[in-house]
Amino acid sequence: MGAQWKAPLKAAAAAKKGAVIGKLTKELIVAAKLGGADPASNFRLRGAIEDARKASVPRDTIERSIKRGAGLLDDPIVYETILYEGFAPHQVPLIVECLTENRNRTAADMRVKFRKGQLGSSGSVAWMFDRKGVVEAHHAETGIDIESAAIEAGADEVITLKPGEGQPNTGTLARFTCAFTELDNVNKTLTSLNWNVLNSELSYIAKNNVDLNPEQTKEVGDFLSEMDDHDDVHRIYVALKPQD
Repeated sequence: MGAQWKAPLKAAAAAKKGAVIGKLTKELIVAAKLGGADPASNFRLRGAIEDARKASVPRDTIERSIKRGAGLLDDPIVYETILYEGFAPHQVPLIVECLTENRNRTAADMRVKFRKGQLGSSGSVAWMFDRKGVVEAHHAETGIDIESAAIEAGADEVITLKPGEGQPNTGTLARFTCAFTELDNVNKTLTSLNWNVLNSELSYIAKNNVDLNPEQTKEVGDFLSEMDDHDDVHRIYVALKPQD
């Protein structure tokens, strides 16, 4: 969800499978560390498990990553979250979220990655985004009144989604956006209303998107793809208007 630029830009396929698995196992570790090892009560972990399964991550790798994050193994890995703010080509604001066990290495690599754009200081770009909770959920019935569900759950906005790869193609699929402090309440209420939460996370949503022509958009897309290839890059949030 974080790399929301991929779909509108129709970016090329993701990096090698090994790198993809590395990113997914990091998310499993962090989700388990923050919310515990039980996916029934940890929506972030539940989403991470689903993503890992869709990518054919081996079951024992998933289980070991969860235990490692929850501190149930003797060899825990401590990842910290670091945000880098700046601009892609054509002055497109972006926030890059990294998960790393080596802050100095990641900082040096990010300076290189931003050479085709502009690396900013902390706070230089964040004010252009709103911190929001985002929930993707599925209801088995078709024609559900998603607006009523959003109001009851306490979400600010809701839109209907088209099924993506590995997602249900029947029933109703929707994305709910809420205040970041209400994310847990929205998850619980939607669940009580018979919605199946597929993914739930905190996100940065641009207040205004930059509108570029197709050639410029491709240049930005290439920049973002190269950024996303880095093993430590976990999420990319960008203020770019999708192409039609």
